[in-house]
Amino acid sequence: MNINYRKANRNDLPEIVLMVQNAIRVMEDNHIHQWDELYPTEEDFENDIKNGDLYVGILEEKIAIVFGLNQECDEDYQYGEWMHPERPYYVIHRLCVNPVFQHRGVASKAMQYIEDLLKDMGAEAIRLDVFSSNPYSQKLYASAGYVKTGTVEWRKGKFYLMEKYIL
Repeated sequence: MNINYRKANRNDLPEIVLMVQNAIRVMEDNHIHQWDELYPTEEDFENDIKNGDLYVGILEEKIAIVFGLNQECDEDYQYGEWMHPERPYYVIHRLCVNPVFQHRGVASKAMQYIEDLLKDMGAEAIRLDVFSSNPYSQKLYASAGYVKTGTVEWRKGKFYLMEKYIL
């Protein structure tokens, strides 16, 4: 499987929005009530594109995965017991696999791509948050070497803060 990654552009937005809506339906069918009409929104992805923070992975001429990367995080990240708080880090946001490509290793490949990309950008750690009721995401991040560093409560419930040191 050869996934081609690139920064997202405005022309990708309709496909991204439809893909995320389909992913939300699949999550709901699996009793994972993580995303909804309030988050993530088209505006979230549009802002990511404007800021140059959104990436897509293309497979079979379709967007197979989308994710944001930047050095911004929610203020509740202060509650994380980060292993390397002084090291340069990036945060993964809104990672979503197109349901058409789920269970094919797309997310695992993307995690390796993200790690390689961020090493090249000078990052020494990667941080993220994962919904406590999403066993698929938890398994993905744990198998990629991320460790839990804290817990926060947001609108949808409990989320785990996670980090991986990549240097």
